[in-house]
Order: sequence, then C-alpha cells, then structure tokens
Amino acid sequence: MKTSNRIGMASVTFAVLLGLGVLAAGSMLAGQNGSTAPVDAKTWTAAIDHQNMMDQLKISSLRPGKSGSNQTGPGFELASANAMMSTLPDVLVFKNGTKVTTPEQWTRRRAEIVEDFEREVYGRIPANVPKVTWTVTTTTTGTTGDVPTVTKVLQGAVDNTGYPELTVNIRATFTVPVNAPGPVPVMIQFGGVGGARGGAAAGPAAGPAAGSWQQIAIQHGWGYGAIDPGSIQADAGGIAMRQGIIGLTNKGEPRKPDQWGALRAWQWGVSRLIDYFEANPDSKVDPKKVATDGVSRYGKASIVAEAFEPRLAVALVASSGEGGVKLHRHDFGEALENLTGGEYYWMAGNILKYGASESASGAKTAADLPVDSHQLIALCAPRPVFISYGIEPGDPKWVDAPGSFMAAVLAGPVYRLLGKKDLGTPGNALTDPMPPVNQLIGGDLAWRQHSGGHTEQPNWPTFFDWVGNYIQSPAAPRN
Repeated sequence: MKTSNRIGMASVTFAVLLGLGVLAAGSMLAGQNGSTAPVDAKTWTAAIDHQNMMDQLKISSLRPGKSGSNQTGPGFELASANAMMSTLPDVLVFKNGTKVTTPEQWTRRRAEIVEDFEREVYGRIPANVPKVTWTVTTTTTGTTGDVPTVTKVLQGAVDNTGYPELTVNIRATFTVPVNAPGPVPVMIQFGGVGGARGGAAAGPAAGPAAGSWQQIAIQHGWGYGAIDPGSIQADAGGIAMRQGIIGLTNKGEPRKPDQWGALRAWQWGVSRLIDYFEANPDSKVDPKKVATDGVSRYGKASIVAEAFEPRLAVALVASSGEGGVKLHRHDFGEALENLTGGEYYWMAGNILKYGASESASGAKTAADLPVDSHQLIALCAPRPVFISYGIEPGDPKWVDAPGSFMAAVLAGPVYRLLGKKDLGTPGNALTDPMPPVNQLIGGDLAWRQHSGGHTEQPNWPTFFDWVGNYIQSPAAPRN
C-alpha cells in the first residue's frame, strides 16, 4: 500500500471499528463506573475505552473524522481552509488581553499556554509516575563509516512495586564516536530500536548503511540513537491505555480526562533518557545537547517532546500533521475530529470535547480550542526547531504542509521577542508564500520542504549543516 493511502486509511479503519463497537461499549458500561470495569483485553476494547471517556465528559455524540482514502473536495481545498483562522489565539497576548512585550512577560504567558495544552490537548503527566532505573544491557564496538564507535543498548526498568501486575521496560540505544575529545551531542530518533526506521540498533559492529542519517550524524561529530515508543506506551487504544506507563501509573484503571495520552508518555520516556545521560558522564553524551527526531506520529512526538521538555536542545519535526505542527483551525487534510475519534489515545481525553456534536457542555469545534499549534512551536523558543515536510503524493494533503507552514510563521514573533531568528518571512500567515521546494529558510526556527515523500531522509544533510550554527560538537571536523 502506498504511504499516502496508509496515512489516511489507518484513521478510517479504526473509525469503522470504533463505530461498530460503540453500541456494545455503551451497554457494557451502563451502570458502571469506568474505573471498575473489567481489565480484560477481550472486553476492554478501544470502543469501550473511548466510550468511557465520552461518558466521563458527558458527550452524547462526536462528529466523524475525515477519510484519507479520497483527498479531494471539501476539507482538502486551500481556498476554503481558513474559515476558523479568525479565532486563532494570539501567542503574545495574555488570556486577560494584556500584550506580551518583554521576555520576562513571555515566561508567564508560556505558563498559561502550557496549562491549556496540558489540560485540554496532550494531558498532564501525573506526579506519581514511578521512577526508572537504567541498565546497560550490551556494549558493542564497531564503526560508522570509517569512524570507530561504541554502541550501548539500555533498558529502563520502571518501578512497579505499587502495581506488580504490570511491567514496563523502556528500550533505548545510542552510539557515539570512540575518540571524541569530549561529550558529544546526540540525536535520538523515535522508533528505530531493533532495526526499524534505519536500524539504529541493528548490527552495530557492521554499522549503518552508507548515506544513512546515522553516518551523516557521525560525520558531523554527533552521536545517534533511538528510543522505542512502544516500550513506554503502546500506539493503541483500548486495553493498552490501562497498560504501559499510563496504566502502571494509574494501577490499571482508566484515564481521567486531563491525564496524559501516548504522545506525552513518549515525551516522558525521552525525559528519562536525558536523566540517564545526566547521571552517566561516561556515556560520552552531552546531556545539554540531546535532540529528537520523528516522522508522522513520531513527528508529533518530537515537537511535543521539545515543547514540554526544556532540557531538549533541538527537534527535527517531520511530516507531523494534525496533533503536531499543523494548525487545528486550518481545515485542510486530517482534522481534529480524527484525533477525537480513532486517534484519541494520543491525546488527553479532554480533547474529545472539541469534536462533540452533542454534549452536556454543548457542541464544540477546533475554533473553541484555547490554544493551537503555533503556540506549541513557540513553547520551543528560544531553542532551535527544524520543521520538515515532503511533497505529494508521498507526503499527501492529509498532513497539511501549508497549515504547518502557517503555524511556523505565527510562532515567529516569540522567537524574535527572545532575540532569535524566525522564518524571515513578512509574518502574515494568510499571505506569506511557502518557499520553493528544497529551499531552507529561517534561522533558529527553520523550514524545509524536500522533494521526497513521507520521510525526513532527504533533509538530514541540510539539518546537520543547519544545526551546527546552534549546537557545536567537540568531535566535529575542523575546516
């Protein structure tokens, strides 16, 4: 199946399954509190879990999400995509209407934005998340290109003494040049552990293939690595939401509406990996120079990670679409209603309110959200962020590159306020033209749409050349 179809059909297929299960879910939950429903993989389905959240929020019905199988017509036309844009919140205006004019004020405004995102969109990380104990399970020497390297595979065992029924072991790996004169920056990719997405952990003695992003990283004096999101929290709803780190923290009970979804859980895992680098200087990784990368749902994870984890130095955010850097209010491609339907488990339960056609609190749409994705990008400031997209058909309308470019334009004022460089466009999201394909624009906030598909691969050489302006490595080649 082509990538463009796979991106759209995943949501469509789940939406059908969700719809088939709603009646059964409603009857099974009738008269029950969600926290006392049986924890059984055969009965606690995605439909039941989704209905449980709707019941908590007193939502009677949701609008259906879009179909990705035919990306034409309404919802896929730029001419009619901006109807909700007038409702966008200003990133530099406090909720009381006061304008932000100083970096000191931005600190307080940033806290407002974080609160709204945590409560309504991505969810809060509970205070009682168990601690992680890291162990190096294997150490292997090898080469990447012609550079001697050492690769370590890690296991992060999460303390489950409070709920022994569940076990969570985070899997991660990293590779650094052996002869670096000091700690190096490291790029951590979401996915890739065990050979997927480029084989970050596969065959360390032989090293990654020629031309791979790992070789490019090493050539620029960086280390590289990966973290397995599924070892933190499964990329699924239903019983999975009562397992993983979310389930362990909740002791097997269903989520509350403001609690974290999978995206925040994956971010939490990266935060714990940074803890490891801070506590283990012999890793030869500079804990102040950790970066993340991801594509599609993992692109969403990458921007969420930098936005909420202030220790992250930079993120490469590729083809992230809805729930990533795409504006929710830009009605083009995947929509908020897709997140409130089949993709609900990525987000806080409260986001379902904004897909409601009927509920105790009334119908709401994306226009009612207190925040939007330009503010998510702005949370990364003043740290650098590189936004990557491809072109059709491989990177289809579904991911909404134009709406993501608009979000980057709208995040620019925060970068400028903090003395950093934004995209460098005039600054009008509705009229600023997208740059030509394969042209890098911006500074600390950067954008490049490559001529490939649903991947960041063509942007790796540009990324590492660009990031050298902001993050230096003691192992970088001398000119």
